[in-house]
Amino acid sequence: MSEPLLTAIDPGSTMSAYMILFEGRPHQFGKIPNEQMVGLVRYRPQTGPIACEQVRSYGMAVGAEVFETVRWSGRFEQVALDRETPWLYVPRIDVKMHLCHSPKAKDGNIRQALIDRFGEKGTKKNKGVLYGISADVWAALALAVTVWDKREETEKLKAAFQEVPRG
Repeated sequence: MSEPLLTAIDPGSTMSAYMILFEGRPHQFGKIPNEQMVGLVRYRPQTGPIACEQVRSYGMAVGAEVFETVRWSGRFEQVALDRETPWLYVPRIDVKMHLCHSPKAKDGNIRQALIDRFGEKGTKKNKGVLYGISADVWAALALAVTVWDKREETEKLKAAFQEVPRG
C-alpha cells in the first residue's frame, strides 16, 4: 500500500493555493479561484487528509479580506467534512517553527528551507521538483511539508492519516 496523499491549502479571499504531496513529495499544485478549490476538495481522491493554514490575527486589527478568507476556509472545511475527509487547521507559526526553528522566519527563509530540502527549482529544460512553484504555492508547500513530517508525532495527525479509507 502506498503512502496517502496530503492536500494543503493556503486560503485567500478570492483565490487559494494548494499543494498535493504524494509520498512526501510535490505531486500537483496551483493557485485557483476559490470556487474551483471547493470542487478540488469535493472531487479529489479520498486518500489522505487536508490541511489548511489557520488564519490568526495575534491581536492586530483585520480587514474585510481576512474575514472573506476565513469564510472560504470554512466552506472548504465543510465540503471535506461532508465527504468524511479528515481536516486539519495549522497556524503559520507552526510551519515557521518546523521549517526554520524561529517564529520570526520570513517567507524567504521558509522558501530557502524548502529549496534546501528538495533542491533548486531548475529550468524549463532541466526541471527540478519545485519547478513551477511560485507566490502562495510556496506557503501551501511549506504547510504540506510540516504536516507530512509531523504525521507520526501527534495523535490528531496520526488519526487524520489513518481515518481515510484507501482503495
